Amino acid sequence: MTQANETTQQAIFAGGCFWCTEAVMLRVRGVQQVESGYIGGRRPNPSYEQICTGVTGHAEAVRVTFDPSQVSYRDLLHIFFGTHDPTTLNRQGADRGTQYRSALFPLNDDQRAEAQAVMQELNDSTYAGGIVTSIEDASEFYVAEDYHQDYYANNPQNPYCGAVVAPKVAKLRQSYAHFLNE
Repeated sequence: MTQANETTQQAIFAGGCFWCTEAVMLRVRGVQQVESGYIGGRRPNPSYEQICTGVTGHAEAVRVTFDPSQVSYRDLLHIFFGTHDPTTLNRQGADRGTQYRSALFPLNDDQRAEAQAVMQELNDSTYAGGIVTSIEDASEFYVAEDYHQDYYANNPQNPYCGAVVAPKVAKLRQSYAHFLNE
């Protein structure tokens, strides 16, 4: 696990299925690492099977380690909001349940203030007040099982990857090309 240091920062985003958010964030210039995992629940060290029931309270999320001299937290927020649907409560497409909620887990007061400001701007300009993304206190982040890490790259033949993940990566390429590291 990469820790934030003097030259890097971390951010935690929950945008539905973590495979999608991970695939998007891995392609952003300045992002050094993305870990899929679970946050915001009541059970210590949950498994994928446990969080899929929806009863643990965890969200599928990603922890992003990034270089703020190359991409800002504000930029990552715009990418996050622009590549998933922040207007559906506890759902992304066919994925339903609190584990698929749209949520931000700020790691400090500056991130919380920035998240609130960007959400207000987007509610005023793009989403007509319809953002349901929650801002939650960051709790313990549990790294998901190894097979979830870099899932899109390791499972391109998976129908879910083709139908759900690939369009989000395509949206990143179309709308945020200036942030690509490719």
